[in-house]
Amino acid sequence: MPTSIPIEGGDLLLFEDVIPPDKSADTLTQLITNVDWQKETLFLFGRHIKVPRLTAWYGDEAYTYSGVRHEPKNWVPILNALRNLVQNKTNKPFNSVLLNHYRSGSDSMSWHSDNEPELGLNPTIASLSFGGTRRFRFRNISDKKQTLSIDLSDASLLVMAGPLQHNWQHALPKTKKTVAPRINLTFRHIKTLGSRP
Repeated sequence: MPTSIPIEGGDLLLFEDVIPPDKSADTLTQLITNVDWQKETLFLFGRHIKVPRLTAWYGDEAYTYSGVRHEPKNWVPILNALRNLVQNKTNKPFNSVLLNHYRSGSDSMSWHSDNEPELGLNPTIASLSFGGTRRFRFRNISDKKQTLSIDLSDASLLVMAGPLQHNWQHALPKTKKTVAPRINLTFRHIKTLGSRP
């Protein structure tokens, strides 16, 4: 059973050990090997910035974030299997997944909300993690002194839902601690922008 994490203005559910440890290690290897990882560069504030992690976008729809349109790659078996797992846990449909590969503690994700129009009004985002434990942080948009931290471990699934994306930002900060590589998959349901041809 999932743990409900109290947060004002949103819903957070945490499932732990969604697959056994021996299978999670094999899943991490498959993701490293079978996903077409990209090194992205974004144009922000008038300059090109290298994204401090590897990324990939798979699914049925294109997705635009940080001013870049991402065309989807076709589902591969390991991603379809994980999508089925997440859909069974959440009872929600997902047609796309954003993957992030954090190779070390110096790889990170800056503060943001998943509030793009394609995701709909109150999107459900299912965040599945494999590999090293990393600290995932939230901060309230109206009062940045309100924060929440969750350590996301191997084979954990964090579900963000309700109006959370309107009220909170989230981030995965850098750490100087020695941490194992981590892969995170955020499953989404894209509602707009039309299907790929």
